[in-house]
Amino acid sequence: MDVSDVLADLLAEQQSLDDIVAGLDASQWQLATPSPGWTVADQIGHLTYFDGTAALAVVDPEGFSDAMNLLFAAGGTEGESSDDITLGPYRALSPDELLAAWRENRAALASAGATLENDTRVAWYGPSMGAKSFLTARMMEAWAHGQDIVDAVGAEREATDRLRHIAQLGFITRGWTYINRGLDVPSTPVRVDLTLPSGDASRFGPEDAAESIVGPALDFCLVTTQRRHVDDTALVVTGPSARDWMEKAQLFAGPPSDGPAPRST
Repeated sequence: MDVSDVLADLLAEQQSLDDIVAGLDASQWQLATPSPGWTVADQIGHLTYFDGTAALAVVDPEGFSDAMNLLFAAGGTEGESSDDITLGPYRALSPDELLAAWRENRAALASAGATLENDTRVAWYGPSMGAKSFLTARMMEAWAHGQDIVDAVGAEREATDRLRHIAQLGFITRGWTYINRGLDVPSTPVRVDLTLPSGDASRFGPEDAAESIVGPALDFCLVTTQRRHVDDTALVVTGPSARDWMEKAQLFAGPPSDGPAPRST
């Protein structure tokens, strides 16, 4: 798959979320979401900030480095948090103003993304990323934070085969899940056999692995982005190592965190 294909899917995922939030009234923008302390508006503010810095990382790496250092320094400054940097300015905006700001930063990212080649590497908050992984990470963010919004407002969102990008990211970050927690990376192979919304298959890992995760790609993405507990999905998990992974899975960067507790207890 070419980087331009990933960019097209990113833009489609962003527009899918735009279609949902554009129809919300002012009170719905202030609804609490599953992310503690964050409203619907905060979810869009978060995307707005990081879509903007993603564009900056492509077109102005030095400017991005300055923004990154400012964000990292916020955690060590008394009375200031990272949310003050990433969300503070957007919390002062009306819903219409915030939506316009997100659209502006998305357009900047789209323009920047169009300049990327398959072998381009982009500086980011951890190690640099290949262009396709970089854009996939932005798609994952739009989809995952969009899920928080969907859950908060009770909206319907059609699952699409764009989930294949997020599923792949969920698979390749198995090791990261453990490294991020200071744990040894399991050596037991796990086969992941997923069904995309179209009915097509998305498979990862050795076919002869004794341990496996089988089921809808949507559910695998919900678990690895920590939007659902594995017990609240249709995933069939076979083997202790596979189960442990699904209970700890974290495909995104940042400090280690735990997903939601099971609802069906």
